[in-house]
Amino acid sequence: MKLGFALPHMMNLKALTQPWELEIKGTHQTELIKWAETLGYEMAQVPEHHIIPNEHVELSGSFYFNAITAMAYLAGATEKMRVNSSIQLLPLQDPIVTAKSLSTLDWLSDGRLTINFGIGWLKEEFDVLGIPFNRRGAMAEEYIQAILELWNSDNPEFEGEFVSFKDIAFDPKPVQKGGIPIWFGGDAKAALKRAGRYGNGWMPFLTKPEKIKERLDFIRSQPDYGGKLKDVSYAMSTGSIGEGHVVQESEMATGQKSKQEIIDTLGWLAEQGVTWSGVSGPNLNSLQEWKDHTQWVAEEIVPAIAKL
Repeated sequence: MKLGFALPHMMNLKALTQPWELEIKGTHQTELIKWAETLGYEMAQVPEHHIIPNEHVELSGSFYFNAITAMAYLAGATEKMRVNSSIQLLPLQDPIVTAKSLSTLDWLSDGRLTINFGIGWLKEEFDVLGIPFNRRGAMAEEYIQAILELWNSDNPEFEGEFVSFKDIAFDPKPVQKGGIPIWFGGDAKAALKRAGRYGNGWMPFLTKPEKIKERLDFIRSQPDYGGKLKDVSYAMSTGSIGEGHVVQESEMATGQKSKQEIIDTLGWLAEQGVTWSGVSGPNLNSLQEWKDHTQWVAEEIVPAIAKL
C-alpha cells in the first residue's frame, strides 16, 4: 500500500479542514509539495469544483481549484511526484479540450499524471454551467470513449450524441506506456461498471470500507470488465464525510490513533483491496505541527505498510 500526500488548504470542507489551513497560500503549497517529495511521498491529489451554491457553502466550502491547472502547476514544481485529481468532473468540460489538457500535462511532466474522473453530484453546479444534470452519466460515458479515441488512435474518429469528430490530427499523445492511468470515483452501479470498463483504479466515497471488497467483486464480475483495474483509493478520513459533505462520526477517521492502530487499520484496508490511502491527522494548530505529523507518517508509517 502507498500513502498519498494531502496538501493543506486544497478546499475548505467542514468535515476535514482545520482552521490553520486557511492561512496557507500558494507559495506555501509550492514549498510543501517539494518538501513532501524529499520525504518519499509519491502522489498528490487535487479536488475540483467550479462553483458552490451558497446553500452548500457551510458544509462544502467555496475554495476549490480547477484540477488540471493545479495538477500542472504541482507537476512543474516537482521532479518525481505523480499528480491526480480527486475528482475531475468529466461531464462539465468539453472532452476534446480535456483530452488535450491532460495529454499536454502528461507529455510535459514525462508521464506523471493519473486522472480520477467523476460525474458530479451537485445539480446547481450543472445548472449554472448549462449542462443537463440528468444526462451526466450518458455524457460521461461518451466523453471517456472520445478521450480514449483521441489519445490512442493515429486517425481519431468518433460519432456520438454529445461529441463528434473525424478527419483530424491530435498530438501530443500521452507518453506513459499503456496510457494515462484512469480512475473513476463513485458508488452507484453505473459508476462501478464504468470503472470496470475503462478504469485502472476506483475511488470509493460513500461506500463503507467493509463493502469495498464486495463492490470490487461486482466490478470484476461484469461481462464488459476491461481487466485493468488494480488501484483502489480510500483514505482513513473518508468515513467522516457523508452524502452532500455532511459531517458524520467515523472511528476510522479519528486522528488520535497510535502508530500500531494506524498500521492495523491500513492493513485491514489493504485486505479489502485498497492500494492507496491516507492517514487521518490529529487536531492541529499550526503548519509546523502539520509538518511534524506529516514527517512522522513518512518515517514511521510508510515503511511499515510498504509490503501490504
